[in-house]
Amino acid sequence: MFGRNKKAPSAQEVVDRASRTQEAQRAQGKGAPTPKRSVQEAARKRPLVPNDRKAAREQSRSSVRDERARTRLALDTDDERYLPLRDKGPNRRYIRQFVDARTNIGEFLMIAALVFVILSFFQSLAVQSAVLMAFWVLIVAVIVDCVLLRRKLKKKLTNKFGGPNQGDLWYGITRALQLRRLRLPKPQVRRGQYPS
Repeated sequence: MFGRNKKAPSAQEVVDRASRTQEAQRAQGKGAPTPKRSVQEAARKRPLVPNDRKAAREQSRSSVRDERARTRLALDTDDERYLPLRDKGPNRRYIRQFVDARTNIGEFLMIAALVFVILSFFQSLAVQSAVLMAFWVLIVAVIVDCVLLRRKLKKKLTNKFGGPNQGDLWYGITRALQLRRLRLPKPQVRRGQYPS
C-alpha cells in the first residue's frame, strides 16, 4: 500500500512502551518534572490499522467469546460483576428473588396456549368454546396476578430501598411471565423462600 511505513511498531509494542513509561514516571514520584506534551501524545499514539490484521481479528473474536462465556456463567450463577446491565443492582436482585419465590400464574400461560392450539384442532364446537372460555379466564387471571405482583413489589421496594427505580416493576412482571426453568439469570431461591 502506498505510504505505509513497513517498519512501524505494532500496536502491542506501542502499548507496552507507553505502560513502561508510565510506570517509570510513577516510580520517580512528585519530584520529577511534568513530561512534555509531545512526549505524552507520542506515548498514546497507536496505529489505526494493526499490521497483522488476521491476528488482531482472532484476538478480537477470542475476547468477545470470553466475554460471552463470562456473561453466560454469570447468568447461571447470579454473579453480579458480569451480569448484563439490566440485571445489575440490589433492586433487581431483590425483585428476582421475590418473583422466583412466589408461584405466578403467568408462568403457565405459554403451556396453556400450547394446549389451546392442540385442542383447537378438534371439530367439536363445544370443546372449542370451552377451551376458548378457559383461555380467556386464564388471561384475566394472569392480568390480575400481574397487578397484584406490581402492588406488592412497589410496597416491598419502597420499604427496603425507598422506592422502585425506573423499570423495576416492569422487570418483575416480565420475569413472572416467563417459565421458571427458562428465566435468566437462573432462580437462586426455592418457592416460598422470600427475601428479607
